[in-house]
Amino acid sequence: MATQAFDRLPQAPSESPDNKVYFDGCRAGKIILGKCKDTGKLFHYPRHVSPFTLSNNVEFVEAKGTGVIYSYSVARGKEPFCVAYVTLDEGPTMLTNIIECDLDALKVGQKVKVKFKGSDGGAPVPMFVLA
Repeated sequence: MATQAFDRLPQAPSESPDNKVYFDGCRAGKIILGKCKDTGKLFHYPRHVSPFTLSNNVEFVEAKGTGVIYSYSVARGKEPFCVAYVTLDEGPTMLTNIIECDLDALKVGQKVKVKFKGSDGGAPVPMFVLA
């Protein structure tokens, strides 16, 4: 028997001046990544300091919003849901949820695409559906 993901409303994310670019992107339906201009490497969660060089020589770029499931875990309580790491096509891996699917059919390596889910009073939250 299939276990359908529960359609839950995410908690509003905590916003600050440091993550404003990211959540403005979410409001526009975009995943924003940080790019270290010293190394050319992309990173998620975008911030104003490179995790590679600790410099502020950073720019923000838009991701395609597609990737693959790297790892996942299904919580099978009264309201089942999936927490997953998704490796974006651009390279960085992000912690997220997989939604609107049969949780029993999930597999590592499955292709996914972003779907922004409204939150309870804050910016939309990027989650993923099967592609």
